[in-house]
Amino acid sequence: MKRFNLKLIFSILGLLLTINGAAMLLAVPFSLYYHEDPQPLVLAAAINLLAGLPAWLILNRNTKRELKRHDGYLVVSLGWIIISFFGSLPFMLSGAIPDITNAYFETISGFTTTGSSILTDIESLPKGILLWRSMTQWIGGMGIIVLAIAILPILGIGGMQLFVAEAPGISPDKLKPRIKDTAKRLWIIYVGLTGLETILLMTGGMSFYEAINHSLTTMATGGFSPRNASIAAYDSAYIQYIIIVFMTLAGTSFTLIYFMLKRNFRKVFNNEEFVVYISFLLIATFLITGFVHAASEQSFEQSFRESLFQVVSIVTTTGFVSEDYTIWSPLITMAFLALMFIGGSAGSTAGGIKIVRHVILFKNSFLEMKRQLHPAAVIPVRLNNKAISQEVTFNVLAFIIIYFLIFALGSIIMAWVGMDFEGSLGAVATCLGNIGPGIGTVGPVSNFSHVPAIGKWVLSFLMLLGRLELFTVLILLTPYYWFKS
Repeated sequence: MKRFNLKLIFSILGLLLTINGAAMLLAVPFSLYYHEDPQPLVLAAAINLLAGLPAWLILNRNTKRELKRHDGYLVVSLGWIIISFFGSLPFMLSGAIPDITNAYFETISGFTTTGSSILTDIESLPKGILLWRSMTQWIGGMGIIVLAIAILPILGIGGMQLFVAEAPGISPDKLKPRIKDTAKRLWIIYVGLTGLETILLMTGGMSFYEAINHSLTTMATGGFSPRNASIAAYDSAYIQYIIIVFMTLAGTSFTLIYFMLKRNFRKVFNNEEFVVYISFLLIATFLITGFVHAASEQSFEQSFRESLFQVVSIVTTTGFVSEDYTIWSPLITMAFLALMFIGGSAGSTAGGIKIVRHVILFKNSFLEMKRQLHPAAVIPVRLNNKAISQEVTFNVLAFIIIYFLIFALGSIIMAWVGMDFEGSLGAVATCLGNIGPGIGTVGPVSNFSHVPAIGKWVLSFLMLLGRLELFTVLILLTPYYWFKS
């Protein structure tokens, strides 16, 4: 059996719980301001800190500071499971969601930035609890792991293994040679855009509380809202356009946003994934706008805005709702189901398959036809004018095949536990893609409260799989991960 650096693993998990507990305390001032009982948040934070601080401080001493790749996979997977359990404490202690199944579902939906909810009356919950709910998405959006690796090098622990496990598949470009510097720059961009959106939403008439909630969940591409009707509650074109812009940015690689800020626009517009991403959003929007405008009496601008909002929300896996797209037509409903399999850009906070994988898949498929005519020729797949290794191509193909196999198996399981056919497809597609709203009984104006308890645990596992891009979790289920080859 492989040897794991258990002391260091538990020390890192302790650090994550410490961060979790400290973040909960940030919601306490809002409870006090709105004359709510802050005790559930304070008690939950204390439990997180009491569980995390000793493990971090004690085990960190005289511990071998070497984190291997297999250690990194275990830390990331366990980290997400554990912080979701401890993160559900404010919901249970406050009585907002007393049942552990529902509380865990809501919390892991937050940390994985899925946005699927079991709440039927969101506005009845304490505002401090709702802010914590939004914060789970903001923390999970960039990844609490990435936050931790910005700190770990200070402690003398290298973070590359964690970064690889947190962002498997297509290797992200480094902004700076050291991973600590990369994480810090990503978080500076993340915090800056969150603050800017908050100011712009307040300019549009939102209160500071509502603006900060929506900004936290927009940049995380999470979609939790403190309003029952989500963005539809505001009936404001200005607010919709502001959120559209920031959803689009959140679904863009943060590396490219860094280049935008450095005014290196050539690097941005020469990026194939970005060009396909923007082009796809516009093409899908105009096609759906045509159907919506022809079937309704609303103005072209409103048809365009509502279509653009829903397309961007689904493709970037944010999940905000300004209109119930399932009532437009059965054809459009199926179109949105298909959009759930697209995803945002690699290196963004978006979930899903990711645009770059689709680009590589289609390029390889067309080249395969050419290889059939010229079997002796070596024709590599090229991305951004650079040849992609066969290893990356095989990784992409394996990912997409496994993704659809899990979708099919998950849909069968959800139908087996009692959900209808359309609801099963929608629930699995939206949870695996970390999107939020689905179709059928889990559509934009519905929720997941009616899903059987066992189904909620299955969907919670699918959220984790989607957030960590399959392999990080699935590799733990294989015998060769645990035993020496």
